[in-house]
Amino acid sequence: MILSDGEREGLDAASAPTAAAPTVGELFRGFLMLGLMGFGGVLPLSRHMIVEERRWLTGREFTELLGLCQFLPGGNVINVAAALGLHFRGIPGAIAALAGLIAAPTAIVVVLGAVYSRYQSDPHVVHMFAGLAAAAAGLLVSMAVKIAWPLRRKPVALGFAAICFIAVAVFHFPLLPTMLVLAPLSIFAIRKTGT
Repeated sequence: MILSDGEREGLDAASAPTAAAPTVGELFRGFLMLGLMGFGGVLPLSRHMIVEERRWLTGREFTELLGLCQFLPGGNVINVAAALGLHFRGIPGAIAALAGLIAAPTAIVVVLGAVYSRYQSDPHVVHMFAGLAAAAAGLLVSMAVKIAWPLRRKPVALGFAAICFIAVAVFHFPLLPTMLVLAPLSIFAIRKTGT
């Protein structure tokens, strides 16, 4: 949930965003740069840009918004861009954020697709694409650690995160039914234990 200005005043200075609400142009430019820099791994960089660099949201707000966007159909980052743009500047903000996010990657994918189609048997091209995949995986692990770090003193929350990871990654349970079962159980357990 994105906090209102009144709710943000209750936060300590370290966790509250210091920037004013972004303009439509700032939303477009921010997500355009995100799309350019995060090719193959936008989600890890989105948190850095939104929380640490631009300070549009707190870490807690970003985590809650991402959690909501993971339940919605479509790509998580696309949902985050639309929700953030809509929150700050309404429909023009959502359109600007989405356009900025997908403009550069779309052009790059078209160019890389043409390169790969023509040179797919060249070992240098195969190694380049393997390197891109490894870099994207590293960025994803980095973001997961940053999001999980605030939970380090909350054993119940860490336990549910581990159960969810094992259910989806190891046992290949579908994400949506797993989340529909674990989300209410985790809320109940955290309220019961207070951790």
